[in-house]
Amino acid sequence: MATTTAPASDEQDTPSSGLTRVLRRPELGAVIAAGIVFLFFSGYTEQFLSELGVGTWLNSSSRFGIMAVAVALLMIGGEFDLSTGTMVGSTGLMVGVLTTHVGVNVFVAAAVALVVALAVGALNGLIVMKTGLPSFIVTLGTFFVLQGLNLALVKAIIDTVAIQGMRDVPYYEVIQPIFGGSLSLFGFGFGVSVLWWIAVTALGTWILLRTRAGNWVFAVGGAQNSSRQVGVPVLRTKVGLFMGTAGAGWLVGMITLFQSSTVTSATGVGNEFIYIICAVVGGCLLAGGYGSAIGAALGALIYGMTAQGIPYAGWDSDWLQAFLGLMLLGAVLVNDWVRRRAEAAR
Repeated sequence: MATTTAPASDEQDTPSSGLTRVLRRPELGAVIAAGIVFLFFSGYTEQFLSELGVGTWLNSSSRFGIMAVAVALLMIGGEFDLSTGTMVGSTGLMVGVLTTHVGVNVFVAAAVALVVALAVGALNGLIVMKTGLPSFIVTLGTFFVLQGLNLALVKAIIDTVAIQGMRDVPYYEVIQPIFGGSLSLFGFGFGVSVLWWIAVTALGTWILLRTRAGNWVFAVGGAQNSSRQVGVPVLRTKVGLFMGTAGAGWLVGMITLFQSSTVTSATGVGNEFIYIICAVVGGCLLAGGYGSAIGAALGALIYGMTAQGIPYAGWDSDWLQAFLGLMLLGAVLVNDWVRRRAEAAR
């Protein structure tokens, strides 16, 4: 009599494979850390969960989160961009100068700023790919060029380094709600920037997990030469990623400008390191080829909650810098541990 052999159970149905899938998620550490930070400050100070408190740390997190997601995609692709912070100020200043001193329509000025930002991002990518220079050095040079223009050129045009009079610009009341408006949900008020943050995170996640371009991003970050040999468009992929960080810088620049109706030459300077920290906390490896958009968004949430939770708790705000350093070191160690456990559990 013929015997039938029971089909081998699929690897995905075994407990060990389930654990492996959990451990392999780049955002695992960020989920745990976000929960701990939220519970700590929620229990430590009542202000943290007040209507004003929630709105404040959500708005702060959203601006960092938009940039962190774009930076995370670039880091997964194996590159860094140190011009992201100053790009925020540059685009805001460009719109401010064009509208308040040149008389350009505010929508046209925003479009011009976007085109310029994307061009700078494409130039960064092309220089990195054509010369083989480290993106760290190339974008550091871009940082200083943009910062010099933000200071010297803006001062030469308007005799100051801060934009004033945005509320008097024609159609300001039309564009302001798009980038700087506010909403209310369940009694909590927050900026429309939170919706932009969610949208950018969803878009980044979709690109990474559901598109061919996402496969290319992981491929060029993990093994650029091998990717090129199998037909992955390395140049197009990396230039697109640099344009993505520049475009995110434009978006945060518009949010910053239209939330406060002003921007200065110092806006965004120094934040480029915070964006990288948020991405690393979210699971991105410094070597590239690994990470997630959701993790980067959670990294920004951790930073936003901590940045507001510390003053709400009555502590010296300078402790935030120490926290950033510990958060970065801890994330690197946790990411390495998770990666090793995932590989061992396969």
